[in-house]
Amino acid sequence: MRALAALSRFVGNTFAYWVLLFAVLAYCEPTWFVGLKTWIVPLLGLVMFGMGLTLKLDDFAALSRHPWRVGLGVVAHFVIMPGVAWILCELFHLPAEIAVGVILVGCCPSGTSSNVMTWLAKGDLALSVAIAAVTTLLAPLLTPALIWLLASAWLPVSFMDMFVSILQFVMLPIILGVVAQRLLGERVKLAVEVLPLISVVSIVMIVCAVVALSQAKIAESGLLIMLVVMLHNSFGYLLGYFTGKLCKLPLAQRKSLALEVGMQNSGLGAALASAHFSPLAAVPSALFSVWHNISGALLATWFRRMEDPNVPSESLENKPAAH
Repeated sequence: MRALAALSRFVGNTFAYWVLLFAVLAYCEPTWFVGLKTWIVPLLGLVMFGMGLTLKLDDFAALSRHPWRVGLGVVAHFVIMPGVAWILCELFHLPAEIAVGVILVGCCPSGTSSNVMTWLAKGDLALSVAIAAVTTLLAPLLTPALIWLLASAWLPVSFMDMFVSILQFVMLPIILGVVAQRLLGERVKLAVEVLPLISVVSIVMIVCAVVALSQAKIAESGLLIMLVVMLHNSFGYLLGYFTGKLCKLPLAQRKSLALEVGMQNSGLGAALASAHFSPLAAVPSALFSVWHNISGALLATWFRRMEDPNVPSESLENKPAAH
């Protein structure tokens, strides 16, 4: 078990490389991975179940101590990322399916690896975990509402169908994970140790399925989509950080805000796009999954060197949450 836990930590720490490696492999050999299409939703459910296993009341400690900071992060996330997505779609005159895919990933809650990046960046981990948890819990309402508001000009969007899907993909697995945690108690710790391995394998398989199913379209317009994804992610970091600066937050909280705003739950984006639109609409989410793990690690390394001599960090703990 100890060896498996060590392998899990290694795979979790090298997440970006595995996603990139298998995305390239799926592009080069799509026939190997097209059969994974039917596994996209169950794999996302597995990742969300793992989040439920690790979710505790302590994760909301920052909400009770500094509710306005958590609220600021949640509002910034659900305003900046959907807004930037819509502007980029208009600016680049993206085709309908790609535009919907870009907006869809912009309307998703915070990414599952943002907490680890915040820890690496020496940001406020408690604030990061609280923002990620609250955006995820609000996703069944806000994500379909924002997609309907912003993407209906390109393709028909059903709020109710998406609402039901997010309840199935996200909320039900999280609730089951929380219940399992309560029933199993200390025995859950064994499962939590291998969660990074399970999460990485699941997300890599989702990315492989999406890339394989849309290989021809990626060959045709992949560079444009990648450019839009990189700009979307970068503006999320930038505007998230300067939102914190504008509100006079200490450096640790500005780091957390930047990473929580800029990193998306791209697995949810891919699952929703595949279920409600087309494999091509899922491509922005797949490329976002590859890119934001690379950019997040680079930004966290840069942030780590930044120190605020006037204000000590208010993080509650010195280890990453397993989300």
